[in-house]
Amino acid sequence: MKKITRREDFDVVMSAGVLATTAHFALHAHINNPPLPFRIGAVVPKRWAKRATTRNSIKRQIYNLAGRGPQAFANMDLVIRLRKTFPTNEYISATSRKLKTDVRMELEQLLAKPIKHS
Repeated sequence: MKKITRREDFDVVMSAGVLATTAHFALHAHINNPPLPFRIGAVVPKRWAKRATTRNSIKRQIYNLAGRGPQAFANMDLVIRLRKTFPTNEYISATSRKLKTDVRMELEQLLAKPIKHS
């Protein structure tokens, strides 16, 4: 697994549309032609996660879980995007155990959803 780092690559994947969503995340995917190794990108805007520690924690979990993702993602570029804030009144600490657990559960749900190839 490699990380997507170039803006142009993010733009291509994001323009392909949303394949799956959960309460806080959206999964964008683009099938590579010719087939290339699996790549992953994470978009965690400051708008939805104010604290840098929270953004970094979420990104670490995205890369960790996606690296162990199913073979269904072979030859694809994926971008997982945070699309809604986790309420600070419920998650008081930027890196609380509860926040990490809830993020992980939601990411596992997102990556387990069936991928519709178009």
